[in-house]
Amino acid sequence: MIPDRLAPQLYALMRIVFGFVFLLYGLQKFGVAGDAVPFFSWPFGIAGVIEVIVSVLVILGLYTKYAAFLASGEMAVAFFMVHVGQIGGLHPVNNMGVPAVLFCFAWLYMATKGSGIWSVDAMRSSS
Repeated sequence: MIPDRLAPQLYALMRIVFGFVFLLYGLQKFGVAGDAVPFFSWPFGIAGVIEVIVSVLVILGLYTKYAAFLASGEMAVAFFMVHVGQIGGLHPVNNMGVPAVLFCFAWLYMATKGSGIWSVDAMRSSS
């Protein structure tokens, strides 16, 4: 069992790892380890811009509540617009929407919890 006293460090690691993986999804849309999409095309180019910006903010722990809330909304839209709308069906496993659902709720949790330790927000509030 992991002791409760490590919860702040594990939350910070969760924030950083989720931010990094989300950044990879965003960069993929611009041709980094994937096929590039037009920069401001709808919906994928806009999604890539949002994903890169909010990922960097979350990794740094800067305005995490706002960035995570925006990312959560983007993932909800992605699930219903792309996975349900274009691929079909509400079942996340069948419509390849599992990452969108998991990111959506992880971001929603971070939007309520904030940056935590090891963040720019924490450094700014302590000074």
